[in-house]
Amino acid sequence: MTSAKRDPLGVGVAVLNRLAGAKVLDRFGLRKPTERAVFQGTRTGFRTLGALNRTFRAGSRLAKPARLPAASSDGRFDLTPTEDQQMIVGVVTEFAEEVLRPAAAEANDACATPEPILKQTSDLGLTLIEVPEELGGIVTERSTTTGVLVAEAMAHGDMGLAVACLAPSAVSTAISLWGDEQQQATYLPAFTGDEIPAAALTVMEPRPLFDPFVLQTSARRTTDGFVLDGVKSMVPRGADAELFVVAADLDGSPALFVVESDTAGLEIEAEPAMGLRAASMSRLLLTGVQLPATALLGGDDAETDAQQYAECVRLSRLGWCALSLGTSKAVLDYVTPYVNERQAFGEPVSHRQSVAFMVANIAIELEGMRLVTYRAAARAERGKPFARETALARRLCAERGMQIGTDGVQLLGGHGFVKEHPVERWYRDLRAIGLMEGGVLV
Repeated sequence: MTSAKRDPLGVGVAVLNRLAGAKVLDRFGLRKPTERAVFQGTRTGFRTLGALNRTFRAGSRLAKPARLPAASSDGRFDLTPTEDQQMIVGVVTEFAEEVLRPAAAEANDACATPEPILKQTSDLGLTLIEVPEELGGIVTERSTTTGVLVAEAMAHGDMGLAVACLAPSAVSTAISLWGDEQQQATYLPAFTGDEIPAAALTVMEPRPLFDPFVLQTSARRTTDGFVLDGVKSMVPRGADAELFVVAADLDGSPALFVVESDTAGLEIEAEPAMGLRAASMSRLLLTGVQLPATALLGGDDAETDAQQYAECVRLSRLGWCALSLGTSKAVLDYVTPYVNERQAFGEPVSHRQSVAFMVANIAIELEGMRLVTYRAAARAERGKPFARETALARRLCAERGMQIGTDGVQLLGGHGFVKEHPVERWYRDLRAIGLMEGGVLV
């Protein structure tokens, strides 16, 4: 795997320096989680207008869009993380273990991520991983693999919290990869500063067998821009988001639009789901939302827009594959000591072959999931075609991830069904992998 080099110190040092200067960190100490008063994900049917929005203005004019070049490669496929990747993943892993895991149960019950956790995530600099250095980011090459490693480490703490924390980086990554010079200059400075806005990449729509390439949300041309109509589903932190990247059908082809949350005609509706409850999932209702011509991400070219959208879907699916890796590893790490310590008929239950083989199968399937996901990420960041590899990763992670969640519950017996143990929550989260589109992007 390759990494994105900033300078001889590398991305890892850049993130560590940013983390060390964060005022809110006391060795990842958390104040008592704050409760949300305006919007509760558990209140089905509750609607609200979009969050009050900051003013997004271009601080400087760019001559052309800043694009990250493909990562360099010596031609070998190496799964060994570089020093930079080890440093940044080490920090994120510690954050996931010390902050996300202890807060996961309460966040799941509240259908909300505590504000202190979101603030600490901003201090980690996760929105900077795909932003070019000249725009305030920390990379000079594509870093898809680093994004996969970070998402995996976050999900090992909790998938729902990971989605909430990673949602803004999906928007900053999309604008970095496909935004034009005006869009980059207008929006990216907000994601590289101290107050990172809540933001969401929204692709899904609330209908069975959803196909991200057949969208019912429509964009209609007007004399001075576009009008959007439709409903988007499973939007992380939708009630708090100040900025959305919305997928819509334009002239028979899917395209992406940048929509600020205070735009007239935009409403948010709570959409609590079976899993990912800490991510405060919402529906985005678009009714005659008028957008300027500059809202179309990347410019008005049907072929280019379609290619960018296809890449967006694939990179999002890789993000969900990475989340499945982290949660599946959490299941394995939890059930292994459990079956070794749990006594039945005078001996550990792991002495039964059916139990031992089930744990072994979890480990085997997890390694296969990891291999295909890393391979797809490595090809993506090097600028090579990665559609086939992403399809393989998506299929394997969706099917085997759900099976790992099921096996985890089964191995705990009656304990797997109660909330005293976190495996039932991981089981619910893992079932989202084969369904979700958008939300995260690597």
